[in-house]
Amino acid sequence: MSSTTHFPDTEGFQQQSDNFMSWLQASSGVQINPKLRLADLRESGAGRGVVAQDNIPEGEELFSIPRAMVLTVQTSELKTLLGQDLEQLGPWLSLMLVMLYEYLQGDKSRWAPYFKVLPSRFDTLMFWSSTELQELQGSTIVEKIGRKGAEESIIEMIAPIVRGNPALFPPAPGLASFDGDAGAAALIEMAHIMGSLIMAYAFDIEKSEDDEDEGEANDESYMTDDEDEQLPKGMVPLADLLNADADRNNARLYQEEGSLVMKAIKPIHQGEEILNDYGEIPRADLLRRYGYVTDNYAVYDVVELSLESICQAAGLSNSDVESQPRLEFLEDLDILDDGYVIPRPVNANPSLEDILPAELVILLSTLALPDEEFKQRKSKGKAPKPALEANQAAILVKALHTQQAKYATSLAQDTQILTSLPPLDALDVSSRRARMALQVRIGEKQVLQAVLGLLEPAATGSLKRSANGDAGESRQFKAQRV
Repeated sequence: MSSTTHFPDTEGFQQQSDNFMSWLQASSGVQINPKLRLADLRESGAGRGVVAQDNIPEGEELFSIPRAMVLTVQTSELKTLLGQDLEQLGPWLSLMLVMLYEYLQGDKSRWAPYFKVLPSRFDTLMFWSSTELQELQGSTIVEKIGRKGAEESIIEMIAPIVRGNPALFPPAPGLASFDGDAGAAALIEMAHIMGSLIMAYAFDIEKSEDDEDEGEANDESYMTDDEDEQLPKGMVPLADLLNADADRNNARLYQEEGSLVMKAIKPIHQGEEILNDYGEIPRADLLRRYGYVTDNYAVYDVVELSLESICQAAGLSNSDVESQPRLEFLEDLDILDDGYVIPRPVNANPSLEDILPAELVILLSTLALPDEEFKQRKSKGKAPKPALEANQAAILVKALHTQQAKYATSLAQDTQILTSLPPLDALDVSSRRARMALQVRIGEKQVLQAVLGLLEPAATGSLKRSANGDAGESRQFKAQRV
């Protein structure tokens, strides 16, 4: 998947691809359109990819993978061998353990040819050094990496099972066992690789009617995003070797009762790459999850503000819900979030109503309410309407300026640095990561600048009215178009 993977330039690369395709085509129930081929796209920085050898019309089936060939908790023999110990881990950690088991089986695993075409090195943020992460100073994406929490989950939940079943989890070559500091370090590193593969490649797999119920507790498992549903995860051979592109997306995976089917969603011409899409995610998350950055996802860039930063801008001493009546009021109404995402304005004539989340405007309005009015609303259990007024705009402007100040460089400086850098394929690992961090910073700063350009006239207008004697009144901005 683009810059996520780095393959050595060896003759074995093509042989691994050929072996994988032979294994897949020989597997029962697998159907692959002869118009496809697995291509070496390393020269374009994309690792492996699937390319059309002939014209493919919209709606044509590209390939079909039986559910039995998808690497999941259900299809691995480890489910039978471990039983409840596996199911209680939840979707992420259970699949991680299954992948560790299959990987350590080596050529004895039915998925051995598949593992050989999967990467073992990544540019995802989980693998960046602290020095490299400094290039993302100011971006809230660093707070989402969760390396410490991931390693705690590995040690507390994965390690006891691995160590307690040495026959199922033989130590990697050169390692006596997974015990001790060296064993723990090796296990953590392997688990990070499996977790990163799941992050970048796995699909949420809907249950078929024949599937047994699985434990789906909302755990704090490896790198699970809060917004992710706790669906079972699965590694879908070939489907996950498709690279992704927001603009050129031409294929989509459909889940049918007995198989997972990739179909063309638009005409694909001979020689074109077949591309999936990750959805509307900002480049910061693209880097965190998949290890690369592309301008095709710049339209989805966002700026994120924490609840704490907004409370500070409003003059509150802290953002503790229990000690702040206004926050507790919104919490009771189930309209309080830990943070708020403001998207990039993309319309030619954007409005604040289109850009600002309603929950954010309600929070700002609640924080700006006079004490007496707040007491009245609290007694009625009724939150303010999401209509942005100048006083609320001023709070948000302050919070955005505070966020802007967290970056060590300005937008102009970053833009100048980027134009002076060579392309990605001419850079070493650290320089490549620095360049991608630069692109993320630029995107976030562009969003900040655009949103501030819409908000500052509102806040400034309020101050001018007060200076002209309109004290106590604030001009209301409902979806004011600038």
